[in-house]
Amino acid sequence: MSKGHSSSKRNQTILSHIVLSSLSLLCLLPFYWLVATSLKADMQVHAMPPVWFPHPIVWENYPKAMVYIPFLHYMKNTIVICVSSVIGTVLSCSLVAYSFSKIKWPGRDALFVLVLATLMLPGQVTMIPVFAIFRWLGWIGSYKPLIVPCFLGNAFYIFLLRQFFMSIPQELSDAAKVDGATEFSIYRMIILPLSKPALITVGLFTFIGAWNDFLGPLLYLNDDTKYTLSLGLQQFVGQHGQEWQLLMAAAVVMVVPIILIFIFAQNWFVKGIALTGIKG
Repeated sequence: MSKGHSSSKRNQTILSHIVLSSLSLLCLLPFYWLVATSLKADMQVHAMPPVWFPHPIVWENYPKAMVYIPFLHYMKNTIVICVSSVIGTVLSCSLVAYSFSKIKWPGRDALFVLVLATLMLPGQVTMIPVFAIFRWLGWIGSYKPLIVPCFLGNAFYIFLLRQFFMSIPQELSDAAKVDGATEFSIYRMIILPLSKPALITVGLFTFIGAWNDFLGPLLYLNDDTKYTLSLGLQQFVGQHGQEWQLLMAAAVVMVVPIILIFIFAQNWFVKGIALTGIKG
């Protein structure tokens, strides 16, 4: 009976792995098609039946794609926005989350509920009022509308970090207070070092969001010398829309940094997601 149960469990595990592997390959199919198209000759892009394995492989598509638009300049602009956004988001959200999780003050829970309520407002509702504010401030055409809001907190990341901070034993903070530590010292020397997985998760989410953001730069940037990669690809479509192999090559180069960042940070990312929400 035990052997039969063990065999059945093993078969279920094998079947589950087969199903999950098949679904993984299905999810990877669009990315494979992106890479394959970037390596095709012009005649193979629209060939019927589709060419799944480009032959010959045209590596020249990549340097051509980099020349058609100022790709490296747009990448530099994008990195400036992404790094600034990560710094602002991690700093502001961690400070607010610390206040909501470790400091007791009147109205704390009510204000936290109000902060969470802002998550129910879709971006389409606030888009025009926010644009009007930035225009009144004279920020249109600069990076300020894309960077400054990151230093003012984000409700979702505040919630994420608050849940993680609440999983850190309060006894550590109490012991530090007995030794004369201030709240900021506790935040800087105890909470932050113990919260690396959550902070890296927030930073990774922010970086990916800023890297892929198209609507924000489209609304606020009107000088092509300040364009980001997402706007650069749109500009490429407008100027060279028929050369899909070059567009796919530029898209691959844009995607690769995100993949590399996730590969190197995946352990921290998984820890941050798994450990967040231990306490409610």
